[in-house]
Amino acid sequence: MNAVANLKDIVFYQNKTGNVKIEVLYDNENFWLTQKSMAELFSVKVNTINYHLKEVFSSGELKESSTIRKIRIVQKEGKRNVNREVDFYSLDAIIAVGYRVNSYEATQFRIWATNTLKEYIKKGFVVNTEMLKNGPKFGKDYFDELLLKIKEIRASERRFYQKITDIFNERIEN
Repeated sequence: MNAVANLKDIVFYQNKTGNVKIEVLYDNENFWLTQKSMAELFSVKVNTINYHLKEVFSSGELKESSTIRKIRIVQKEGKRNVNREVDFYSLDAIIAVGYRVNSYEATQFRIWATNTLKEYIKKGFVVNTEMLKNGPKFGKDYFDELLLKIKEIRASERRFYQKITDIFNERIEN
């Protein structure tokens, strides 16, 4: 797939200490980074990212065809603007690499990801409260979807109470 990077689709990521600032392309409900940007994100060299991506693809964890997009970007080289097609990698690839890279930043990422997954496994849900309070950041608003899920849960709760009532009524009748 070929596309041209559009500035309105760029999200800026900055880590807690402020020493890592990265432009992240947001397109078609996905986030995309180049190998160079992933190297900056995890504070490693590009060849390290390249190595781990090859491992991700060769192990069958992800398919290259669904995680790589060729995107044309304009970059300044000397005094002229040059169009180049660059490989961008999806959020799935970024996460997979984050679990393989050995750096402080990658460790922080894994801690965050593990805590998020643990919360989901324990509670059955994870909520990004700020995102829900402030509305859609990336085009799609999931608030209505959350409300629908809550209504579904409430409906099953009603069914549960009805079953308990039926059991009590049955015991009283017998």
